[in-house]
Formats: sequence, C-alpha cells, structure tokens
Amino acid sequence: MAVATEMGVEVDIVPYLKEPPDEATLREIVSKLEDPVENLVRKDAHFTKLGLDENAYVDDPDAVVEVLVEHPRLMQRPVLVRDDKAIIGRPLGDRKARERVVEFLEGR
Repeated sequence: MAVATEMGVEVDIVPYLKEPPDEATLREIVSKLEDPVENLVRKDAHFTKLGLDENAYVDDPDAVVEVLVEHPRLMQRPVLVRDDKAIIGRPLGDRKARERVVEFLEGR
C-alpha cells in the first residue's frame, strides 16, 4: 500500500477477512498469478495448527482454492491484481520485493 501511495497509484483494498474472496474470485486470481500457486497459502502458525501439509498445495490450484475458501486467513498478502496479471507482494523491508511491486504497478 505504501508503494502505491508513493507512486500516486489508486488501489482498491479488499478487507479479505471481513469479505473473503469467493471460489470464483480465488480461481481468477490463481489463473493470473505469476508466482507459484502454493505461495498464495501462508504457512504460518495457524497453518501448522490446522495440521496442513505444505506439499499438498504445490502446483495444485484446486487445493489452494479449496483451502483458502475454507480458511481465508491463510491467504498470503498482499495480492496485487492488474489486468491479466497477479503477484504476491512481500514486506516492504525486502528491497527486491519493493522493486517488484513498483514494476508491477508501473505495468512492466
């Protein structure tokens, strides 16, 4: 968000916990995603608590959509979508990620 603000790019923010994306929206995101589909699933403490297996989502869009419909909290964020492309943004402290987000927002 900070990068978009600095660049003067208008963005729509979706409060994914209050308004979780439905299956159709998730499938659209997955179809546009430039990152490995399994990266859309956060492998955090909640993931571990649920007893999920990281390998179950590798290169499996259906499994990713299914788990995110059931557990929207596991969606990696932020997800940036523009036209026919989508990427997973990373923390701004990571310069490489910041550059990637800038390039994406510039349409490159």
